[in-house]
Amino acid sequence: MTAGRTAQLTRTTSESSIELSLDLDGTGQSDIHTTVPFFDHLLTAFAKHSLVDLTVKATGDIDIDVHHTVEDTGITLGTAIRQALGDKTGIGRFGDAHVPLDEALARAVVDVSGRPYLVHSGEPEGFALHLIGGHFTGSMIRHVVEAITFHAGLSVHLTVLAGRDPHHIAEAQFKAFARAFREAVEPDPRVSGVPSTKGAL
Repeated sequence: MTAGRTAQLTRTTSESSIELSLDLDGTGQSDIHTTVPFFDHLLTAFAKHSLVDLTVKATGDIDIDVHHTVEDTGITLGTAIRQALGDKTGIGRFGDAHVPLDEALARAVVDVSGRPYLVHSGEPEGFALHLIGGHFTGSMIRHVVEAITFHAGLSVHLTVLAGRDPHHIAEAQFKAFARAFREAVEPDPRVSGVPSTKGAL
């Protein structure tokens, strides 16, 4: 097991203030307070199903929109993941998961490649404009996963395969991402060094 895969970050702008800590080798414990309730729900699910211990304290200009707080939290989470991964020695690197939530089904494939890339598809028409919980726009799912992906240096394919209820569609995507991420960053005892023919990720 790789030791010390943790990070603690603070990010402050004129739009938000984020304090975040994580442990990649945790048990899925979380303490999430972003002032955006549905986003708290998604981050809690991410922690639980990735087995990452995650603490987030965020405030921002949600009187304008949740956009800045959600985006800046995603940026901070991605940066923390990248720091905690270090040189990526001994990880499995790839992860793949299908996760259902009632009628919804999502698939996520993660490569800890060091090359940020997101392919996101399958959300039904109208999902991006739907207010989940009356405050969280469906379009924020792609936006926050993109922020995490870019700043963590991940290549992610995230696909909605089925779904009708916007809450289920959003949550299934986060859970699938979490499960695939868990597999990708898990130490593999058979891996020697960095899992790349280039010798670096």
